[in-house]
Formats: sequence, structure tokens, C-alpha cells
Amino acid sequence: MENIKIVDNMVLKNALTKLRDKNLKSSQVRKQIEIIAKILLIEALKNENPIYTEVETPIAKGTFETLEEDKYVIVPILRAGLPMLNGCLEVLPEAKAGFLAIKRDEETLKSTLFYERFPDLNGKTVIIVDPMVATGSSLEYAISVIKKHFPEKIISLNIVASPEGIRNVSKFKDVLFYIGQIDKGLNDKGYIIPGIGDAGDRAFNT
Repeated sequence: MENIKIVDNMVLKNALTKLRDKNLKSSQVRKQIEIIAKILLIEALKNENPIYTEVETPIAKGTFETLEEDKYVIVPILRAGLPMLNGCLEVLPEAKAGFLAIKRDEETLKSTLFYERFPDLNGKTVIIVDPMVATGSSLEYAISVIKKHFPEKIISLNIVASPEGIRNVSKFKDVLFYIGQIDKGLNDKGYIIPGIGDAGDRAFNT
């Protein structure tokens, strides 16, 4: 699947192994998620088309490549995506943010939208951030909602995915997925094995 990119980066793997530890404090859960988000974002944008700007260095003026940061909109799926948003905004501080609150029913595994708030997405590059692609239903829902706002491009950054979740979201051939690792599968409650547990609960100590 050409639109699914597994990011093979040892620093990412190091942070992910720390994140998997059930005894990790909430502050460090957020920190490791932020680190992984930065690596995923850097990989996703490494071949973006630059714009050029004139800068005066301490020695002389020159014209240099840069990114048009405000054309990017980072959209976390609440709550678990918030630490990823923080990491991405450290890399692209002039990017905008939108928000989606989607809850998965623990019995039916169906997703329900509770809240959406976006800046203008028309012609923008939208970067969805969500730590886990378990069944894929929340991410499918998010992509479907965002597509209605006519972005130029959609990129999804995800830390851990299941094979089942990847199969479900791979139907979006025009969306690029950058994923830290694909784990073994899902348990009978729809959680990734071995996974990282409930990222939202762990990140915010709830």
C-alpha cells in the first residue's frame, strides 16, 4: 500500500518502547508522544515544496528555502491527540489547529462525533494526529468529516496501528499515513496488542 508509510527511525523506536511501559508517569507519556509526533511530522514533510524568503544573517543577506507554515492545519482527535499537537506545533509554530472530539462506543466499537472546530481548510494541508489506529473507525470518521471542507491534502500521523485498522483506512488512497509501528492485532475489546493502552487516559492521568 503506497500511501502507508512505516517510519523506520531508531529515535522513534526508542521513544515508543518507553511509551509502552505501563509504569510510565503521565508527564513522561506526554513527552514521549510529543517526541514521536515530531519525528513523524518531519518525515511526512521532508519532501514538501518550499517557498523562498530573504533573510539577513549576521554576515550577509540571502534567499533561502522555507515552508509556508500557515498552510498547514494540525487536527488532533481529542483527547489522545493533544500531546501530538503540542509536538507538531513545536516544529511548525505558525501552523493552525483544528479539533475533533470523536468517542468510540466500547460495546459496538462505532464512533460518534461530539465536537468539531476548524479554521478554513479549503486548499490547506490537514495533518490529523491520533496516537492509535485500532479498528480505524475514529480515523475513518475524521477523514470523512475533514474531506467535506475541501483540503488540498490530508496526512495522518499515528504512533501505533493494528493490521485491521490499516486495512480499514487504506481505502483512502489520497490520504498519506505515517505510522510508527504496526502491532500484532486487536483483543476482543478492540485494543491494540501489545499497544500502548488508552493513550488519552495515560497522558492525562484519568
